[in-house]
Amino acid sequence: MTTRSEPAADRTDPSLGAIMSERRRLINLAYRLLGSLADAEDVVQETYVRWYTLSREQQEAIVSPGAWLTRVAGRVCLDLLGSARARRESYVGAWIPEPLPDRTEWLDGRPDGGGPADPADRVTLDESVNMAFLVVLESMTPAERVAFVLHDVFRYPFAEVAEIVGRSPAACRQLAASARRRLRASRRTVTPAARRAGIIREFKEAWEAKDLPALIGLLDPDATAIGDGGGRVEAMARPVAGRDEVARYVVDLAERAPGLCLLERSVNGQPGLVLQLGGVTVAVMAFDVEGDRISRIWGVRNPEKLRAWALD
Repeated sequence: MTTRSEPAADRTDPSLGAIMSERRRLINLAYRLLGSLADAEDVVQETYVRWYTLSREQQEAIVSPGAWLTRVAGRVCLDLLGSARARRESYVGAWIPEPLPDRTEWLDGRPDGGGPADPADRVTLDESVNMAFLVVLESMTPAERVAFVLHDVFRYPFAEVAEIVGRSPAACRQLAASARRRLRASRRTVTPAARRAGIIREFKEAWEAKDLPALIGLLDPDATAIGDGGGRVEAMARPVAGRDEVARYVVDLAERAPGLCLLERSVNGQPGLVLQLGGVTVAVMAFDVEGDRISRIWGVRNPEKLRAWALD
């Protein structure tokens, strides 16, 4: 994505602080839309480039710069989502959203309403960044994803969503409803946060001990594990299905990497594990827990998706 430096004169603009204060919210929005922090940063950079190509008179004529920036970022994301599908078809192995550490914590939601009428359908910002949620977003069409995230997560009214998606408010309402149905169909039994953390800790300890029976006991009978190496590092060629198979894969991994260090970390707001060799992060694992069993494991090994963990 092309970028350019901002004009020096604009750096002394008294409105600059207000404009740049939107950056974190735009990053949060773009990450949820794209599942990639690197792409989100590019989108925000491009959005600011477009702002600074406007003349001073054009900037001053914009009543709400924050709303303008959101519209531009949303449209750039919508365009990228279309091309991302083609890129991911040629991606080596499974594509998993980029995992984020705890320090990239999520903004408060938009306070001025615009969310769905049924509180049961409301999506919190914490929920909207967990790996299971992001994986469901990947199954949506670009228009569904943008309409749903803007309306149900960030509480933008459909009239504003329509300006970004380029469809009528009624059509955007239908897109969000379709996305909502996908999400409801994927939702599992909710496990309290403390219990999730305890289960991941037990899994870590069983993994370190290479205790196959204990690992099997912590996994759902239909558990699956998916790895993302992006063709840059070795990762499982296809999903591993079934608790016995997943447990054996984990033990085999421990035996092939005797110096592997497992660290408990928050991954996308949920209990997860960071795998290190020689002090270097080589993988980040996110989990989905149903009841007292782990149902899904996502392991990201692609180094390009681990940049945010280099300083963790």
